[in-house]
Amino acid sequence: MARNIEDIQRDIERTRRQLASTLDELADRSKPANLVDDAKTQATAKLQEPEVQKILLGVAGAVLGVVLLSVVRSRKKSKDLKEIQRLLSER
Repeated sequence: MARNIEDIQRDIERTRRQLASTLDELADRSKPANLVDDAKTQATAKLQEPEVQKILLGVAGAVLGVVLLSVVRSRKKSKDLKEIQRLLSER
């Protein structure tokens, strides 16, 4: 059964409107401000997960441990250098 011209034109116009709507939506989604907002929302949601919080706490603890170890070693080296200077100055 052949379709008449008006039906075909209506289908074409409907398809054009749908395509225009899709393109508008894609343009809106790809705006930098919207991309930033989406990323921020996703990051916030991820940070609310208990597993992620535990991992971050572990990483923070490890970093703190390394910093403390570095400070202690630096102070020990400084103390040792002062002792060597003192001994050399007594000669």
